[in-house]
Amino acid sequence: MPVLVDSNVILDIFTEDPRWFGWSARKLSEWANKDLLVINPIIYAEVSIRFERIEDLEDALPHGIFIREELPWEAAFLAGKCFLAYKKRKGTKTSPLPDFYIGAHAAVRDYALLTRGARHYRAYFPKLKLIAPSEDVDTKR
Repeated sequence: MPVLVDSNVILDIFTEDPRWFGWSARKLSEWANKDLLVINPIIYAEVSIRFERIEDLEDALPHGIFIREELPWEAAFLAGKCFLAYKKRKGTKTSPLPDFYIGAHAAVRDYALLTRGARHYRAYFPKLKLIAPSEDVDTKR
């Protein structure tokens, strides 16, 4: 099963986040050895903030490791429906959040999602297969 990799996991590694680097690096390596790793334009955009040049970003996200995939139209529709549910729950944002697009992409393609932000995804995509830390995970390097 392909695995969509959330930007927070990639950014944990690039920034050497003191809390999440170890967990994110282990999980990314583990899943890279088992399955295809997928990113989409939204994930690419979120990760790009760490880079001055697109060439550096491309080097950091090698095509041989990260498959680039467009956001499916069905995912855009599902993201809109999840955003509507968010608004009905008194959410304050005025446009769909990137997490809705990322979660919807994984959901409509039946991919697992590698993330450390499981709480948000569980709320709107209850059937989505999540690869996420448990509450008691050791996040040290």
